[in-house]
Amino acid sequence: MTDNRTRSSKFITFEGIDGAGKSTHIAFAGRYLEQRGIALVSSREPGGTALGEKLRALVLHETMDLETEALLMFASRREHIAQVIAPALARGAWVISDRFTDASFAYQGGGRGMDRSKLEALEQWVHPHLQPDLTLLFDVPLAVARARLDATRALDKFEQEQSDFFAATRNEYLRRAAQFPQRFHLVDATRTIAEIETEIAGVLDALLAQD
Repeated sequence: MTDNRTRSSKFITFEGIDGAGKSTHIAFAGRYLEQRGIALVSSREPGGTALGEKLRALVLHETMDLETEALLMFASRREHIAQVIAPALARGAWVISDRFTDASFAYQGGGRGMDRSKLEALEQWVHPHLQPDLTLLFDVPLAVARARLDATRALDKFEQEQSDFFAATRNEYLRRAAQFPQRFHLVDATRTIAEIETEIAGVLDALLAQD
């Protein structure tokens, strides 16, 4: 699939380990952009489509082989791109996604230890010409993330993992941010919601100013 987006469209992804608090700020970012007249589509991974949501339930709750898990993640992503992301970008809308391919490198690669070259091959197969314009990476110490998770709903299989899993996942996210500094913006998610929202607003304003 070629990248046939219009010049005015943008693709923004939100990333971070479970408990980093990114989901709290996705709604704010969406409201902020819509208040500035941006046509917006907000979605998530795994999921985002009817098929993707079925695959999400399998990935988050069923025990499976590591490579099966990775393949299902990319199958859901392919459908997400074909049905949601690419059409929205082509008509000039902006897309916000709660996770994208960086999450596969972080969770299946960093956390699970899957060979990075296999993930790179899947990335090139599924979306060779599509990358986010901006990735907001919400980063917190593991102890903070765990405390937040313990105070929420019933946990999925990833959220139930041990500290070494999340340490490896976080490290891979930070490695990705260092590898692609032109699109990553690292957010210190230990601060107050108001402080983080002010930072996000500034980052979005800079992206709006590019048009």
